[in-house]
Amino acid sequence: MFSGIIEAMGKATAVERRGDGIRLVLRVPESLRGLPAGSSLCVNGTCLTVVETGEDTLQFDAVGATLQRTLLGRVEPGMRFNLERSLHLGGAVDGHLVTGHVDGVGRVVALREGEGAVFFDIEVPRELAGQIALRGSVAVDGVSLTVAGVQETVFTVSIVPYTLEQTLFGEYEPGRAVHIETDVLAKYVERALEKQHEH
Repeated sequence: MFSGIIEAMGKATAVERRGDGIRLVLRVPESLRGLPAGSSLCVNGTCLTVVETGEDTLQFDAVGATLQRTLLGRVEPGMRFNLERSLHLGGAVDGHLVTGHVDGVGRVVALREGEGAVFFDIEVPRELAGQIALRGSVAVDGVSLTVAGVQETVFTVSIVPYTLEQTLFGEYEPGRAVHIETDVLAKYVERALEKQHEH
């Protein structure tokens, strides 16, 4: 479990194809070096397990559903990633509870400046739209955000200068594909309503 508060950014140094999966090698800053094998790290909103540790790198395997549901199968050396270590039980949650299970891929459709921030409009698959509500929580590439607006399959988030500098939002342009994880509470509410309508 994660909070959606990005600790650092890493960069892919190698991507090896291994059967139906990939081995992803990330160069990470000093604060994340030496994480032992078996540790969980949220990589652009995807919970991955450290399988090998180098002097300044961490390695991860991604297979099956992870590659089908995320953009990790398209990774190339040089790409950058938002990184967050897993929460410790009893620790502070400064964002919202993020599972690291990506629900789908969204797309930045527009951005504009105003009120000291940058507003990003992000389009999501129709099946996720009902789980995104005004002033609710959503994770975009692992970043915990409050929804500032919703219109059908597009939602808006307001990104302050600090977040632009400390996360990948600073490089987003229209057309950019991003990982989306909706609020876990929204999933339970939607499922409960579905079951109610079945009876």
